[in-house]
Amino acid sequence: MTIEQWCFSFRGRIGRRDFWIWIAIWMILMMIGFVLADQQLLSVQSVAFFLVLLLWPTTAVIVKRLHDRNKKGGWALLLVVAWLLFAGNWQMLAPIWQLGIGRFIPTLITVMMLLDLGVFVGTPGENRFGAPANRVRFHR
Repeated sequence: MTIEQWCFSFRGRIGRRDFWIWIAIWMILMMIGFVLADQQLLSVQSVAFFLVLLLWPTTAVIVKRLHDRNKKGGWALLLVVAWLLFAGNWQMLAPIWQLGIGRFIPTLITVMMLLDLGVFVGTPGENRFGAPANRVRFHR
């Protein structure tokens, strides 16, 4: 698999190694962006735009990893639900519900998705999404 297919295509499968490599790259890029914004070398709007640009490759990597686990890419929407719950304003609820809906449920969803995508082995052999995952070629 080429880097272009890895970052921009929603077809095929990738293994745990390539998933974790993307997560590490994503975290480093996000830290750099937030540090530059904190030092006022970049505006917050620029960092937000950068975050939006990273959504496509991140989604592509997650969907291909789900394919390797023989699951449809729609399961990635659970991460959107977790983000919405975490970002929501739950002040109108009792404190225990604020904690449960605003923190516990999104954390549970995120941890379960990370376990499923990053720890469990993909489907051996061919599945409905294609041949077994090929490693990404990072050099020509």
